[in-house]
Amino acid sequence: MTVPARARQRAADLREQINQHNYRYYVLDDPVISDAEYDRLLRELQELESKYPALITADSPTQRVGAQPLSSFAEVKHKVPMLSLSNAFDENEVIAFDRRIRERAELGVVEYVAEPKMDGLAVSLSYEHGVLVRGATRGDGTTGEDVTQNIKTIRSIPLRLLGNRHPRSIEVRGEVFMTHTGFLALNERQRNAGLKEFVNPRNAAAGSLRQLDPKLTAERPLQMFCYAAGEVENARMPETQHELLRQLRAWGLAASPLAALVKGVDQCLAYYRDLVESRKSLSYPIDGVVYKVNSLRLQRTLGAVSRAPRWALAHKFPAEEETTIVNAIEVQVGRTGAITPVARLEPVFVGGVTVSNATLHNRAEIERLDVKIGDTVVVRRAGDVIPEIVKVVKSRRPRTAKRFRFPDRCPVCRSEIVYEGGEGIIARCSGGLYCSAQRKEMLKHFASRRAMDIDGLGDKIIDQLVEAGMVEDAGDLYALTAAQLASLDRLAEKSARNLINALERSKWTTLSRFLFALGISQVGETTARQLAHHYGSLRAVMDATEDELQSLTDIGPIVAANIHMFFRQPHNEQVIDKLRQRGVVWPETKQSKQDPSSLPLSGKTMVLTGTLSAMTRDEAKTKLQRLGAKVTGSVSRKTDYVIVGADPGSKASKAEQLGIEMLDEAQFIQLLAEHRVK
Repeated sequence: MTVPARARQRAADLREQINQHNYRYYVLDDPVISDAEYDRLLRELQELESKYPALITADSPTQRVGAQPLSSFAEVKHKVPMLSLSNAFDENEVIAFDRRIRERAELGVVEYVAEPKMDGLAVSLSYEHGVLVRGATRGDGTTGEDVTQNIKTIRSIPLRLLGNRHPRSIEVRGEVFMTHTGFLALNERQRNAGLKEFVNPRNAAAGSLRQLDPKLTAERPLQMFCYAAGEVENARMPETQHELLRQLRAWGLAASPLAALVKGVDQCLAYYRDLVESRKSLSYPIDGVVYKVNSLRLQRTLGAVSRAPRWALAHKFPAEEETTIVNAIEVQVGRTGAITPVARLEPVFVGGVTVSNATLHNRAEIERLDVKIGDTVVVRRAGDVIPEIVKVVKSRRPRTAKRFRFPDRCPVCRSEIVYEGGEGIIARCSGGLYCSAQRKEMLKHFASRRAMDIDGLGDKIIDQLVEAGMVEDAGDLYALTAAQLASLDRLAEKSARNLINALERSKWTTLSRFLFALGISQVGETTARQLAHHYGSLRAVMDATEDELQSLTDIGPIVAANIHMFFRQPHNEQVIDKLRQRGVVWPETKQSKQDPSSLPLSGKTMVLTGTLSAMTRDEAKTKLQRLGAKVTGSVSRKTDYVIVGADPGSKASKAEQLGIEMLDEAQFIQLLAEHRVK
């Protein structure tokens, strides 16, 4: 059917009008027409498209609902990882964060953007030529779920960006959430329909966005605030976070109206205190404040550590608290042998969930709180943090309250409990790999996705393997047969073969993954990568002394001692040998056998400040470390030399005050040349 030109033009005009009204309603919060008039415009467009289907476009407001239900969500790989944020729970942590930023940036005052931390679900929106083509959940930060059809049902998300000066391709990040009013109305509908009610707005938002039927999602009152951009193609973007938010709003994307430009940590904390006071008056749930360095260039310079950016921080609100009764105190054995006392509580609803357990951390914490079995206690839960006991209500202590006695033997394997740390407050089982509690947890960690990534080797299978005596350590995993696995509950022959194939695939790994998989106390992914990069081979790591390990950036005496002690244990070497004999392998690089103490700058502590013209600061740091120097980020009386580039910061002034020798760039390059460092 031929579409009349008048109908084509009217449809285009209606789409533009409706998009503009959505923008005024959701972004500007300044509607200029009534809901009834808006509905008439939308209905007219629907009628036109019904009469002339050729007028329907992918970005038409009528296409927010209409996709067929899905059987499952496809995976989406984020080209730029969606990082999580480090948390702060008190002002001192915020002050420390600001100090780190100022020291790294060598600035007196840092400009930030402060905005409410939405209590919802992180998502990304991908636009091509201004049209929404994909919506995805954050997932694990690297891989999320494709929820495009559901995203399209959210009216605060434009199907086409406003204007015509937007990037050819852009990914926008933000948070999908549900207002308090919408949450109450949804639960009322659930209740009237005899369906399960949602616990809180965050769970309701997450559950609504992950409906396989977009029509169900469309019935849920979801909204979205955008706060960042991921990958951008063919466009010049703003230079600051504050300008970026303004640009997103100009394109029709909603952003928090409470986002504000603040200078220095004092203004950050003032913003936080104001929001704590006004939090209850907001129409949507928030659980804190996010501080972001305003300069996007500085953000890129600061980078990230592990899975969190150095340039941003989430300052969480004080946790919700409730009172309940301690029914018992028991101890749990962690994968590293740590013995943690846990209070078994009379179940109580706090922080959006029902809490029946709370950590007591260690023996010293029990003594500090003076908590007894039978006490009435105040329990706090902050976000996703493990619930903890804040204080004991001693006025309500019963006469039958019993003091808890910390055991001297592991409750699982009966091995002796040893104490370490300051004043011996950290308790550990001495059973090592022989303790079945540690064995299970160590194997679960070993098989996890970021370690050896053994697909299909889940917790329940590991539990069965250990309990059946088939696996005593990680090396035994690679001796399993398909027949043995098929004998386990709920593991059919095909699944058993798939797991054997997964074990075979996992044999080819990297040194950093293998080091992380070993479960060395306090050695996470970042430290494992640093060890692998610096030493190149497992033998070099195993042979490293504590002093050598401490020369690496961010490895202190405790972590160095943990690494050194781990590789001094015969049973650990035996397991490693078994793993290598059974085919676990990774590429290695050669390391110089030179004695570190013989290096020309061994024992010297050096600091870099200012901009070098011949190399970056990271390159300079690497060259100094090759000469045996320890490179730190701050000047103290223990500093031997400060290398000063152009526009040095406060470090140079402090070095001058302390009388520390300073080298300019020419002297630094001469030093490298004398020792033939390239």
